[in-house]
Amino acid sequence: MHPTSFSGTPGIGTLGKAAYEFVDWLESAHQSLWQILPIGPTGYGDSPYASFSTFAGNPLLIDLDDLVQRNWADKTDVAPAEYIKTTGKVDYGSVVWWKMPVLFKCAAYFLKNASKDDRVKYEAFKNDNSSWLDNYANFTSIKQFYDSEAEKQGISGIAQMWNAFWPEKLAKCDPTAVSNWNAEHTENIEQIKAIQFFFSVQWFSLKEYANKKGVKLIGDIPIFVAPDSADVWANQKFFQLDKKGIPLKVAGVPPDYFSATGQLWGNPLYDWDAMKKDHYSWWVKRTQRMTELVDILRIDHFRGFEAYWSIPYGDPTAVNGKWVPGPDIDLFNAIKKALGELPIIAEDLGVITDGVKKLRDDAGFPGMKVLQFAFDPNEAGSTGMINAFLPHMYPNSCVVYTGTHDNDTMQGWLDSAPDAAVKIAAEYAFGKKMTEKEARAASNDGSLEEALVRCAIASSADMAVIPMQDILDLGAEARMNIPNTTGTNWSWRMEEGSLTKEKAEWLAFITDLYGRYIKSK
Repeated sequence: MHPTSFSGTPGIGTLGKAAYEFVDWLESAHQSLWQILPIGPTGYGDSPYASFSTFAGNPLLIDLDDLVQRNWADKTDVAPAEYIKTTGKVDYGSVVWWKMPVLFKCAAYFLKNASKDDRVKYEAFKNDNSSWLDNYANFTSIKQFYDSEAEKQGISGIAQMWNAFWPEKLAKCDPTAVSNWNAEHTENIEQIKAIQFFFSVQWFSLKEYANKKGVKLIGDIPIFVAPDSADVWANQKFFQLDKKGIPLKVAGVPPDYFSATGQLWGNPLYDWDAMKKDHYSWWVKRTQRMTELVDILRIDHFRGFEAYWSIPYGDPTAVNGKWVPGPDIDLFNAIKKALGELPIIAEDLGVITDGVKKLRDDAGFPGMKVLQFAFDPNEAGSTGMINAFLPHMYPNSCVVYTGTHDNDTMQGWLDSAPDAAVKIAAEYAFGKKMTEKEARAASNDGSLEEALVRCAIASSADMAVIPMQDILDLGAEARMNIPNTTGTNWSWRMEEGSLTKEKAEWLAFITDLYGRYIKSK
């Protein structure tokens, strides 16, 4: 359940009242895990997996009412525009247009009116986070200015990025040029830092509340970072770039059953040799930051550490890529040496080789199982179901999901799945022989979807994580993301009143029944 999906606040879900009510509901439902998507500031396409910074928080998640209550903002400054709604899907364009200027007003108000104690806390925040905050604030300030200049000239997309449109010295992150910019834009940069302070205070307040309720947060680290980010701009020596900052090779995945041309993600690839010489310091800092923000880490596209698909920059598809060895266990040994043992989940979905399995096991990370992948009619034979994604096939060291943010909801999948697949799912979930018609009826009335949630929780997997949409029996209209598409993703918001007592009691019952309840102290 990503915080953007909460309802009741203008335009988008926040870290405010609804988030705390959600934690209360989780406690009543005997849940001990809350998984979220990446929480960085989102850019083009609104994807949390393409952030302007892997260290910073998303300003859109800041709760404005909380700022007013803390006397960090003027109530008259935070009133939503008429076109901003508190229900329905997130319209990111409208939210950004309205909320970002409001947050800068709030930052200006805070910097002028903050109490002595609050100012001390703010200065401590800046000092504690200077290793990433300074780069992020400088990048954001420069980007805001030159994005505006580019738009005046009718330039958009890649052509307005830092490596294409910014003056050469700023694009190269030249220390003197950046220092001069900082001196000339002190007020703007300070406001950017204050906005991050707002996020930090609200985030850690919510995390503390959740932890006290016995709920641990599972965060998400995308393996790659966005090309238009402070991460790449300030650390160009650690990426495969030319002298102008243009990628030499980019990330993606090869052609497969789902796509004849593969997936062209476009992220710049790491220069792992350069990172190794620096003892992987950037990855250590990134991981340390995430361990502060959440309790458990999920690493997206884990297989890319064993080998990654390298695609020539400028290619229209991923077809011409090739597999290149990654850092393998060397990276995780360095992280372990610096930070100790960490609770990490490896996203090991897709075509996984023996080398990836060995890396996962050598690192000691549990992998992922997705129940939607379990009911392929082609794998049902006289010897019974042997699909590795079926609950009775799971090792203890894994995390089961009915689906992920990239899948349809479980009900949406059932609605669109072939009758043969639905029949297998129904027979597995109910433990009896059924006709396709009977299975489809169980799918249509919601009983099969609930039974599949129960199967996941009943499994031997050490952890079970259920998307909120599946707990609420929602269909394809509530899907979070369709890979390789833009414009409508990441926008689902839960309807007000969805967190019912009845749903909590049902979830608590099956959680208790299968011994997963961990009572908070």
